[in-house]
Amino acid sequence: MKRTAEIVLAVIGALGYAFTAALGGFMIWLQNNKGLMEEVFNETIEQNPELGMSDMEVMLDALGTGGWLFAIASVVAVILGIVAIVLLKGNEKRVVAGIIFIATAVIVAIVTSGAGILAGLFYLIAGVMALIRKSKQVIEE
Repeated sequence: MKRTAEIVLAVIGALGYAFTAALGGFMIWLQNNKGLMEEVFNETIEQNPELGMSDMEVMLDALGTGGWLFAIASVVAVILGIVAIVLLKGNEKRVVAGIIFIATAVIVAIVTSGAGILAGLFYLIAGVMALIRKSKQVIEE
């Protein structure tokens, strides 16, 4: 049986996770670009004097930590998706591929606090389809 639907869903999910990894990379870049962030912080403090510089520093640290978390989790999700696609391609290990898809979708959605949930939905659907759809058995007479 062809597994075209599962593979297409997995590729769309992997592209979604690649976008999330790029978002994480952008967050890391923002944290390391101190000049730009100081300008943004100064404008924000001028507009909202109740915000202190310590709040901005905490936000900057959270931005970097979240960026690394998004980037690492998303890259791992893309790698696991590729492994599951390879397992699914031969149609011999569809159960293992389905479990990898489902586990990856759930774990990355939790780790990224929901940022990877859209891509995870594609992995989840591909995983369920891999587990439910069985190969047609040819009956010889």
